[in-house]
Amino acid sequence: MFRSKNYKEASKLIDKSVTYDPQEAFKLVCEASKVKFDETVELHVRLGVDGRHADQQVRGAIVLPNGTGKTVRVLVFCKPERVDEILAAGADYAGGLDLVEKIQKENWFEFDTVIASPDMMGVVGRLGKVLGPKGLMPSPKAGTVTPNLAQAVQEAKAGKVEYRLDKTNIIHCPIGKVSFGADKLFENYAALIGAIIKAKPASAKGQYIRSCVTASTMGPGVKINAQKQL
Repeated sequence: MFRSKNYKEASKLIDKSVTYDPQEAFKLVCEASKVKFDETVELHVRLGVDGRHADQQVRGAIVLPNGTGKTVRVLVFCKPERVDEILAAGADYAGGLDLVEKIQKENWFEFDTVIASPDMMGVVGRLGKVLGPKGLMPSPKAGTVTPNLAQAVQEAKAGKVEYRLDKTNIIHCPIGKVSFGADKLFENYAALIGAIIKAKPASAKGQYIRSCVTASTMGPGVKINAQKQL
């Protein structure tokens, strides 16, 4: 695999054979950032569960203490009489069938998060095949299907992230930007890993957190000792 000069330089700072304490890991991620843009820092957590079984699914959402550093565009599906209220709460777009048709006919996806009131899910369900693969389908478990739309919009804008297992039983989640610095990244990490631990299924056996790695957008991975999470 081709690796850029910046990547090779960054890799010299990190010992691949070492599992670092969390604070040290985030310090290294920041030091290893050699590009001219503010990279996103992600966490990748491999769990000792089998997501093919419904009772071993791990999924939820949390508002990170320091946000994600990203400007989140929020679309809300609601009844017409609530549109003005929801836009005033901070949503970028609000509506009903008009937005469904815009997505279907124009392939419009100028948004990052979708929230819906429960009474709109019959309409939103028509978009399952297009929103689902993009990870945008509203879900009660993620708090994006709720009657309290204003609060959901504010949480999304404040840096709410959803975590869920992929097919290989790994959770991939952004926890901030390199510009946050090690301390703020650690605070976000601690909140997320704490939520993942609390979400441990009762049926999970053996070691729950198998591995934990953090990396910036263009940087090398740094292994974290997740047993020292808090």
